[in-house]
Amino acid sequence: MEYKVLVKLFVPEIENAYEAYIPINKTVGQVSLLLNHMVSSLSGVYPAESNIILYNRRTNTPYDRGILVRDTDIRNGTELVMIS
Repeated sequence: MEYKVLVKLFVPEIENAYEAYIPINKTVGQVSLLLNHMVSSLSGVYPAESNIILYNRRTNTPYDRGILVRDTDIRNGTELVMIS
């Protein structure tokens, strides 16, 4: 799994948390769509939207949708918060 990192994703709107491997060679925008589809298929209640924002849970900083994941501080064990 050299090109993926394991993150913990918190979704406060449905009060759930998930662990997921995300690719580091995709943009944050592409990854947020992948995570949104994962959450909506697993929960059955979370609506799929295109304006998802990912935040670092520790530093409370949002990630720019156009930046590659490998160019951010997202690493194995990073805790993310997904807000729509």
